[in-house]
Amino acid sequence: MYYSSGNYEAFAHPKKPANADKKSAYIVGSGLAGLAAAVFLIRDGQVPGNQIHILEELKLPGGSMDGILNEQRGYIIRGGREMEPHFETLWDLFRSIPTLENPDVSVLDEFYWLNKKDPSYSKTRAIENRGQKIATDGQLTLSRKAVEEIAKLVLTSEEKLGDIKINEVFGSEFFKSNFWLYWSTMFAFEPWASAIEMRRYLLRFVHHVGTLQNMSALKFTKYNQYESLVKPMVKYLEDKGVQFQYDTIVNNVIVNRTAGQKIATELDMTVAGEKETLSLTPDDFVFVTNGSITESTTYGDNNHPAPTEHAIGASWQLWEKLAEQDPSFGHPAKFYKNIPEANWVISATCTFTDNRIVPYIKKITGKDPHSGSIVTSGPVSIKDSNWLLGISISRQPHFKQQNPNELIVWLYGLFSDQPGNYIQKKITDCNGQELCEEFLYHIGVPEDQIADIAKDANSIPIHMPYITSYFMPRKTGDRPLVVPEGSQNLAFIGNFAETKKDTVFTTEYSVRTAMEAVYQLLDIDRGVPEVFASSYDIRTILSSIYYLNDKKSLEELPLNKVEQIGLEAFLKKIKGTYLEEIFRDEHLI
Repeated sequence: MYYSSGNYEAFAHPKKPANADKKSAYIVGSGLAGLAAAVFLIRDGQVPGNQIHILEELKLPGGSMDGILNEQRGYIIRGGREMEPHFETLWDLFRSIPTLENPDVSVLDEFYWLNKKDPSYSKTRAIENRGQKIATDGQLTLSRKAVEEIAKLVLTSEEKLGDIKINEVFGSEFFKSNFWLYWSTMFAFEPWASAIEMRRYLLRFVHHVGTLQNMSALKFTKYNQYESLVKPMVKYLEDKGVQFQYDTIVNNVIVNRTAGQKIATELDMTVAGEKETLSLTPDDFVFVTNGSITESTTYGDNNHPAPTEHAIGASWQLWEKLAEQDPSFGHPAKFYKNIPEANWVISATCTFTDNRIVPYIKKITGKDPHSGSIVTSGPVSIKDSNWLLGISISRQPHFKQQNPNELIVWLYGLFSDQPGNYIQKKITDCNGQELCEEFLYHIGVPEDQIADIAKDANSIPIHMPYITSYFMPRKTGDRPLVVPEGSQNLAFIGNFAETKKDTVFTTEYSVRTAMEAVYQLLDIDRGVPEVFASSYDIRTILSSIYYLNDKKSLEELPLNKVEQIGLEAFLKKIKGTYLEEIFRDEHLI
């Protein structure tokens, strides 16, 4: 496997790999990574669809890419993944998947046209004082010390950041900045999360530093991501003959390790409550989605909190059994055990059937939520919320079957160990109505109307004990390589597998690991699109310096006498050169 860039390889079709017709595949998990692996096996590996088997613990596909109308509970979304133009493998995948409405239009085409017509732009990124835009909204408010800490982290290698936390590399000034407010609530970072992952995000998304305050770089699907992304993929795969087997728990994958080779030889499964064993040959590929951020999810309702007690999920148990067989299969305990109590674990889906909150949404966003246009363009963060509450309102309808009078709002709180500002409870102890009341309080609804509006809404609390497990402090080797060294037919896919430079908690990471797994095991002669190389582009780096300093040129920065002399000498040296042209283009001089 090798990486490529540019459209020469992007538009090419690889030759059929040797013995592709003899290969079979067993994919553990039907989340985005598992579905993508099946597509790449068919499209690029040219493996017959009826020889591909997707083994799913639940009774429906999709994994964490969800969105459903539950007959008992109502509309439920556990979250959504933000997307941007430079998700290279994601768009490589969806250029080949037809939409459900029109087989001649790809999902990528539909997505592209929609976001051209209705681009993302947030007029308000953060509020406080019950619905008031914060005075410094649009500025990153980073001190010189904080900017230097960012630069130092970026320049430090991953090997030196093993098991280091974000709050061990940044001081208090950084955490008081709008940059951290925007960054943490957009990507779900906690102060005690992995410094390695923070560094990767800074490098991966350096080209978005200038849009953090308005989220204009983001792109969104027509409906929720289950309907817009998962369902078209499932239909594509079913039409190709792929076998979906639900209510199937893979308890273990037995791996034979001899002479430096690792060969999966057996699947130990529980199918509809019955034990089954499947023998494998070296021509049977196994793709394991190890770990899950939405495993063990529980739900509440308007009158009941989501239960917090839960058993260890099947995906974690499988990874543990694999890790017991070989150290190269990673260390799952680093991710799912000892998660801090303060971490984000609760989100909520609130469905309103009247327009009483519409004026407050309009005041904050400047948009009519029933216009059909994207509303918040990602999260609106409530700076003075004890829970650090975030609000996200997508295009309405967010579900194809949604009624015109219904408005769906998604809420989440990054801090789970603090009482609310209006509801004096921890977010984990709140029922749906109480979560809705806290939200209504923060957007400025008069207190004498809050309870009545919240009671009439349908709010579903959702407890996800592992939702931030991607970001737990780690070191090299804690996540297995996509294809461990010596593996002949076993690969790991999803956000707990290790690939170069990319960032977890993204759709791109799931698809990238799937693509790399298929290309390596089948020896497909086509480049995997490399991670967008913005961190190597001097223009992007200089632009980020401009925005990190709140749009100040080099001459406007507070410099001491020695630095001022050095800057004057530098500007004199580059005068009339191409370098001066670049600095001027990026507004630094």
